[in-house]
Amino acid sequence: MAPTLSTTQFSNPAEVTDFVVHKGNGVKGLSETGIKALPDQYIQPFEERLINKFVNETDEAIPVIDMSNPDENRVAEAVCDAAEKWGFFQVINHGVPLEVLDDVKSATHRFFNLPVEEKCKFTKENSLSTNVRFGTSFSPLAEKALEWKDYLSLFFVSEAEAEQFWPDICRNETLEYIDKSKKMVRKLLEYLGKNLNVKELDETKESLFMGSIRVNLNYYPICPNPDLTVGVGRHSDVSSLTILLQDQIGGLHVRSLASGNWVHVPPVPGSFVINIGDAMQILSNGRYKSVEHRVLANGNNNRISVPIFVNPKPESVIGPLPEVIANGEEPIYRDILYSDYVRYFFRKAHDGKKTVDYAKI
Repeated sequence: MAPTLSTTQFSNPAEVTDFVVHKGNGVKGLSETGIKALPDQYIQPFEERLINKFVNETDEAIPVIDMSNPDENRVAEAVCDAAEKWGFFQVINHGVPLEVLDDVKSATHRFFNLPVEEKCKFTKENSLSTNVRFGTSFSPLAEKALEWKDYLSLFFVSEAEAEQFWPDICRNETLEYIDKSKKMVRKLLEYLGKNLNVKELDETKESLFMGSIRVNLNYYPICPNPDLTVGVGRHSDVSSLTILLQDQIGGLHVRSLASGNWVHVPPVPGSFVINIGDAMQILSNGRYKSVEHRVLANGNNNRISVPIFVNPKPESVIGPLPEVIANGEEPIYRDILYSDYVRYFFRKAHDGKKTVDYAKI
């Protein structure tokens, strides 16, 4: 049921914020009122609106890597090369069953189609666990301009914890998605590690590279005046690695390290988009690049995406790996408690690559 709300009811910005953020309708609820004009608090600053006009001006493309190539060294080389030159790549024939991907996409739609009062059980105020949160935008209290996105964020602690606290309607599909993608994630981290002289992913390395997992179910509803706002603002991820499942709508753009252009990441059926996060940039002492990306709002279609953020354990201390600086390379980042780094990221609005500078020496 679409929220029954005449657009005249939004006589001032506070009412929009109340409806979207505090009453838990999200931008999905706002979109479904049939509003014809974008509310002021979603209008992005001039620079962001300018980028919206110029995002498709290039024929550059991020690499697409076939993981089923029998020559594993070639695959590893392609992955590491992409991690250094782009910080982003797509993988196909990755061994994760396609029905697992379809199931988690369907589950995402099912969750967001729940009545508002059901979704509201999972807001920051109401959720029975700090590891489960239904919200909107990025940091509504820190942002000058809001982003046109709702999300359900799920931090994985254990199957038992998920059983107890995650929404029934998407729990099993999300757990299966995490479980079935683990092997691929390990493989990618092994390739990236070997190239940094990390001989094997032992327990220590495993807790640094993949010690914790967060999955977001993202919903980007149809937007009036999409050119005035963003689905997600410019940022790089704080993860070691992000595994993104996107639907067929498109809208994700990545900043080319070579040219500075914004490059569209076209949806490839059955693929994942993989990107390097800040933690991996720090661990690799800057060899692998965590790259800025953003998502356009869309005037015609609802879009979903389901990223898995593969992170260090919160209590990990991250800094350039000993294997990397063993050959006399100067460390460019200091050691920093991962949970402090993440806290710093979430305290402010999306601001491009500014977070990683926080860890510079």
